[in-house]
This record gives sequence, structure tokens and C-alpha cells, in this order.
Amino acid sequence: MKICLIAEGCYPYVVGGVSSWIHHLIQAFPSQEFILLTIVANRSWSGKYVYELPENVMEIHELYLDDYDWSQKRKRKRPMGKKEYKALRSLLLNQQVDWETLFDFFQKKSLSVNDLLMSVNFFHAVTDCYNLNYSQIVFSDFLWMMRSIYLPMFHALKMEIPKADLYHCTATGYAGVLGSMAKHLYGGRLLISEHGIYTREREEELIKAKWVQGIYKDIWIEQFRKMSNLAYERADLVTSLYEHARELELELGCPFEKTMITPNGISVERLQNLPGKDAEEEGRIYVGAVLRIAPIKDIKTLLHAFSFARETEPSLKLWVMGPWEEEEEYARECFDLVEAEGIPDVEFTGRIDIKEYLGKMDMTILTSISEGQPLTILESFAAHKPVIATDVGNCRGLLLGENDDFGAAGIVTHIMNIEEIAKAMVSLARNKKMRLQMGENGYRRVLAKYQYTYMIDAYRTIYRDFAESMGLEWEEENAQKEG
Repeated sequence: MKICLIAEGCYPYVVGGVSSWIHHLIQAFPSQEFILLTIVANRSWSGKYVYELPENVMEIHELYLDDYDWSQKRKRKRPMGKKEYKALRSLLLNQQVDWETLFDFFQKKSLSVNDLLMSVNFFHAVTDCYNLNYSQIVFSDFLWMMRSIYLPMFHALKMEIPKADLYHCTATGYAGVLGSMAKHLYGGRLLISEHGIYTREREEELIKAKWVQGIYKDIWIEQFRKMSNLAYERADLVTSLYEHARELELELGCPFEKTMITPNGISVERLQNLPGKDAEEEGRIYVGAVLRIAPIKDIKTLLHAFSFARETEPSLKLWVMGPWEEEEEYARECFDLVEAEGIPDVEFTGRIDIKEYLGKMDMTILTSISEGQPLTILESFAAHKPVIATDVGNCRGLLLGENDDFGAAGIVTHIMNIEEIAKAMVSLARNKKMRLQMGENGYRRVLAKYQYTYMIDAYRTIYRDFAESMGLEWEEENAQKEG
């Protein structure tokens, strides 16, 4: 079976999280052919892979959302017909969108995205949208905002999509648009695996954003909901990582019968018998943050909280373990913060092999403002380490349990609450018995519910069922272990 994996802003350009999940998924099915269709901001990302692609990745295609129009200029442009204009208008007004006509229209080789955005037809459709819904704001601002909103979507709709049997999207959004269009063009199946709820994450970002104000935030949010509705409508199956995520999908309009929960999983065996502290390190309490340094991880709150915690408990040392090159400006701000405020005992390691460090940690910490079901928490559990985590995504469920009686495996805090996070570090630092018990609770939980083999078995069943439904032969795999 030929599987086209469609990913936005992650694999193979960024380490950890969804990227790690994709990499291990491809490795687990070496007999299947995979095509990567990756969505990135612009051409500066092109070819900058941080993963060595598995041998069963046969092709890779890149979509640049913020790109130039490379269409050749033609003397004679094909006009937009009435049906096509009506479909364009339905998209802008979000009134029973005629996606089939739009898919066919944008796949015409002669179409220029720039010409369309500057066309009379687009102007008239925007004018209708403005008069019906937004006449209280300045029209010229509205027109240019609509052009900026639809530029990336039109680039997506114009993308030349490779043919495959199954299109597997790791989010809704632009990935869902591509997957839906591919299903229309080639008749394959569409699977969506949501690690975070894309629409909700974009809403949170837009609410906090300073580059867009007032009612324009609502217009952008509607755009992402529009794309998610398309993906949920066209998908054959939509998986989520935990029950609350499925509830959010249902709330956003995904039919219940299409939903399925497939938790993350890790190789517990890989994180056993890790090296511990050296003799000279005994007496220190190590806090490990395994993450990429990025605003969404809220490293600045972590640093401030650690500074307060260390004033109370001088034995504490913070290890920030992960790459910083992807968000270099933010990383520099974090480095400068440590230096400017004189925060002692903070070490930025850069990219590491966690097996060399995790055994030394007394606890790990995650102060993110948005998460799905973090692999770093599961890895900490596998190493018998308790976790402090903000109450985002499935962190509460992982730490405190969902339908199990293993007990608390860490401490849940509110986001950006420096005092609360600092207090949690001090509490664990001063109570070795609690640390050990929470670490054991997490270990038992990950063994029972979040092993790599469980996740792969679930996707083996999903892939096999899709293959059989299309009359394709399925070769049983000797899945590689998570490396």
C-alpha cells in the first residue's frame, strides 16, 4: 500500500513530538511505501531535514504557504466560469462550500494565484462578504486581509499532489485541505491523526497574537474552522490521543462514528538501567526539561520559577535539554534572561541523547502553554521519574490518571504561574519518598497504557483495514522497535 503522510511544520525539519511519532511510524512499516507531503512556511525550509529519512520513504514533496507565484505568464488566461465563481463566493462566505468545483478549478495548470487574488472575481466575492458581514470596518483593510488569508489556502489548493492509496494527515488545517483534495482527485482513503486539536491551537495563538486585532481575529479563526470542517467531513477515520481531545473534535463537528482514540506510545525497554549521578553529584537535585526551546514551551516562565525555587532550595539544578536552533531569537532571549538575572545552576545542553541524562534527573518539568500528549512525559515515566507539568493537553490525565488507580505521577500546575511551578519543584526536591513513589506510579501507568507496541498495533490494524477495504494486499510487518 502506498501511503502519503501529510504533515505541517514538523517532520522532517523539527525534532521531537509529532516529528518523532511520524519517524517511528514509518520505520514500523518497512514493507509499505511512504510519500511525504510536507507543509512549511517558505522555501528557506527546503531540504533542511534533521532526520535521516527511512529507506521506505520513496518521495518527498514540499508546499510553501508563503511563496511566490511561479506560474508562467500566458498570453491568454482562462476565465472563471459562473459555477467556479459561485464556488469561490461560497468559500469566502462559508455558505455550503462547493469544494469539488474549487478543487478542479485550482488544479488547472494555467491558474495564477496572484492573478486570482487581484482579479475582479475575487474583489466582487470579497465585496459580497464585506456587505453581508463586516460593513462596520474599513473596506480596503478588509480586502487586503482577505488576500493574506487566502494566499496560503490557494497555494495549497494549487499543489500538485502525488497519487497514493491512503492519505494520512497529522492535523486538519492545510494538511486536511490537501488530504481532502487528494481523495477527490484520486479516490483514495483519508485518515487524520490529531495530536493536538489544530483549530483550538490556532484560536489560542490568534487570541494572544499582536499582529492581528479586533474582528480580524474572528475572521482568521473562522478560516481554520472552515478547513477543519472540510477535513472532518471528508475523512474516513479521525484518531485522537485521549478522550478529551475526541470530545473537542465532536464539539467542532466531527461525526462520532469516525472517531477513534490511539494513545501515544514509547519503548519502555529503551529507558531502563540508565546511568545515574556520579559521586560528586550526590546531594544535588536535578530538574530536567526535555524540549525544544520555543515560545510554546514557555521557557521564560520555567527560568523565573526555577530562580525562585532555588532561592528556597539551593540544591536544585536545572537542565534544559533540547535544540534551540529552530527558534534562535527566542533561545537567545532565554540565554540572556539567565545571564541578566544571574540565575545560577542552569545548563542548556542543546540536542542530546536522553539516555545519557534522564537517569541523573530527580524529576522532569514541562511548562508549555499548549501540548497534546507529550512523549517527554511518557519517557520520564519509563525512567521512573516524576513530572511537573502545566495543565494543558493530556498532561493532567497522564500525571493524575484516567480510569486507573496507579496514583499521582507528578504535580499539575497552571500555565505561566511562576509561584505555583516553583513551589512544585521545592516540594519534590524536599520529599524523596514522594519523588520515588510518583516515579513508580508513572512507570506502572506507562507500562499498562502507553507502550510503543500498543500504538503500532493500533495503526497496523487501521492500515490493514484500509488496505483490505480497497482490495489491496497487506503484507504483515516485522515492525522495527522505536530507536
